[in-house]
Amino acid sequence: MPVDDAGNRPDPRDQKTYYLNVTPLRYVVTAILREAFKLISVSEVSDVENLPASGPVIIAANHLTNFDVFPLQFALSRPIFYMGKEELFRNPALDWFLRQLGAFPVYRGAQDGWAIAHAEKVLHQGLVLGIFPEGSRSKGRGLRPAKTGAARLAHAVACPIVPIAIHGTEYMFRKFPRRTKIYITAGAPLYPQPSETHLALTDRVMFAMAEMLPPEARGVYTYRPSGF
Repeated sequence: MPVDDAGNRPDPRDQKTYYLNVTPLRYVVTAILREAFKLISVSEVSDVENLPASGPVIIAANHLTNFDVFPLQFALSRPIFYMGKEELFRNPALDWFLRQLGAFPVYRGAQDGWAIAHAEKVLHQGLVLGIFPEGSRSKGRGLRPAKTGAARLAHAVACPIVPIAIHGTEYMFRKFPRRTKIYITAGAPLYPQPSETHLALTDRVMFAMAEMLPPEARGVYTYRPSGF
């Protein structure tokens, strides 16, 4: 693989197209899945007007299953551009499909400069960036300690984070053909403060998220520290 003048290897992701608009395929797939999900689930959506109608914004949601992205998108009026784990993009066909849907890969467990740069590009375009701060699925076992990526991006771009709580997707298909009840609640936008650390903003987001979840789903964010 060739290297540049600084001796760095180019990132192969730079050779691919990552869409910053709603592609025709995304429009069709979203319409089809929206109707399909009505057959297996019913969503109760609250306070989604908290999502700013325009401008860059990060939505930070808890992560239960691989299905979470769909009811979240159906609940919101603006298209979401997601950061997804790199493993999902290894299959060429799935890679193409996910890119058409506005997703882009991130290498977990390492500082992925390419993913951070692309996430900033999404926000600089005035779009909605979707992140699961926990980094991996909790599978209904309660919130896990969050990573600070969303807070770092919010500070870098000076944009708000809207915490969103989702509950119920972990029960999908367990009682089929009965439909699963899914609850989605959006919190008030949280704006980064100049003197605030990335960890402090992350904690603000996660405690706000926890308060919108049932007590048994709050995990490590069950108890807010005194004076927080």
